[in-house]
Amino acid sequence: MILRSTRDVLEAVRNGDLSVSKAEKVLKLDALSIVDEIARLDLNRHLRRGVPEIIYAKGKSLKQLESIAATLLRNSRRSNISTPIILSKVSKDQATFLESRFSNKALPLKFRYFEAANIVAFVPSILSPKRTGRVALISAGTSDIAVLNESEVILELLGSRTIRFNDVGIAALKRLSSPLKQIERFDPDSIIVAAGMEAALPSLIAGLSSVPVIGLPTSVGYGYGKNGEAALMSMLQACPLGICVVNIDGGVAAGIIAWLIANRSSQRD
Repeated sequence: MILRSTRDVLEAVRNGDLSVSKAEKVLKLDALSIVDEIARLDLNRHLRRGVPEIIYAKGKSLKQLESIAATLLRNSRRSNISTPIILSKVSKDQATFLESRFSNKALPLKFRYFEAANIVAFVPSILSPKRTGRVALISAGTSDIAVLNESEVILELLGSRTIRFNDVGIAALKRLSSPLKQIERFDPDSIIVAAGMEAALPSLIAGLSSVPVIGLPTSVGYGYGKNGEAALMSMLQACPLGICVVNIDGGVAAGIIAWLIANRSSQRD
């Protein structure tokens, strides 16, 4: 039994799969766990939002990450809630360290390292018993792929179906024809478009699509407007309506927004 939200807890009680006393214990878990005075973890976030707290690893020491991960794993075992534990912006050295500390232990969740997305996750044996909506992912150029990988992994971990196309930017519009046809057949709930440089692709996609477009600016570019500033400003000034924009290189944020839309849509199907 996988409990990912308050709704799941209530449905488990209604179906007789979870006793009232155990459900009460789950819902009364301490909302905050203080870890060695270095972190205050929001343990019940997934119950409120369906999305767990995601730990930003960059800038944290190896010892700090170990303490945080250990606390989250203990809570997962105690609460009987099987939702992924996710760490983003993880360096290779950090991932290697965490794997050495946790991969061989008897844990309710298993260690996984998504190197291409710089994400470490502790996941249940079955990620999700039900798929929560559909999301299309597009990268304007090959240099944008790494950031879009973050979005794709987040969607995989949270249980959305995806379709993806890389390097279909506006420098050669003919590259976009076939992907758009396939995306239309896929019928996504939203589309994430990752682009750097002048980032014109999200505007083009939004002008051709009837679903929300999530603009993901990347730090690809040089000279004036380098490091993604031009891409961000371009997306914020987009003429077509229906585009929301996350921060530069915010692949995790884009993935979460897309999942929230997809999850809400799937509940209405």
